[in-house]
Amino acid sequence: MHVETLRRYPVKSMLGEEVAESGVTERGLAGDRARAVLDVVTGKIASAKNPRLWRGLLTIEGARAPGDAELSELVGREVRLIDVPPEGAEFERSVPEQVLAEGIEAEVPYTVGTLGGAAPEGTFFDFAPVHLISTSAVERIGALSPRGHVEALRYRPNLVIATETAEGFVENGWVGRELSVGEDVVLHVLAPSPRCAVPTLAHGALGRDADALRTVSQHNRVPVFDMGPQACAGVYARVVRPGLVRKGDRVRLT
Repeated sequence: MHVETLRRYPVKSMLGEEVAESGVTERGLAGDRARAVLDVVTGKIASAKNPRLWRGLLTIEGARAPGDAELSELVGREVRLIDVPPEGAEFERSVPEQVLAEGIEAEVPYTVGTLGGAAPEGTFFDFAPVHLISTSAVERIGALSPRGHVEALRYRPNLVIATETAEGFVENGWVGRELSVGEDVVLHVLAPSPRCAVPTLAHGALGRDADALRTVSQHNRVPVFDMGPQACAGVYARVVRPGLVRKGDRVRLT
């Protein structure tokens, strides 16, 4: 296996950028989720997981995020960019199946989550600091989808791992194991990544694709902690040993 793509997302829920190499620490890739958007009225972190309110963030390049006033005008709510999360910071996650059934503009039920269950304090990760997905999983989702393909970036991974001869959702079997990436970095895979409505949304010039979630829901439901079977694509990991990761680096499962 090898690293096919490296991506970071300078502002949570905004568009990311591809990089050729990156330092990796316990806080993930350098510059990843360094800032977030705070909803001034509710005090919650803005997340495109609630697409009715925040899908507009996925039209903005995180590396060139505008100032607070312009950003507030773009999203239609009073917001500000922050680089330190408030204590007990929360975000909303619309029930994905309800979004599929009723559409992205519908007011659907949501759950409320807290940041960083497996990430260092002071970070903006929903759960863990590194997210990976395999090319075999992306290819499988695409093959099962009506369009015949799907874009990996819809799932907002940090690393796309080229799995070469493997087929299907191979990373399901990585949970509980370690990945050595390049010469230095070691990652411990914690859990499959339950998918929200984000993969279905427009990402910049990339249009909507409800099947990016619907296909996963139909073909890869796996248990995640005590939540029972969830629609999953990719896995979460924490950093065991920091270092430098480059595009093309060899990846070894141990």
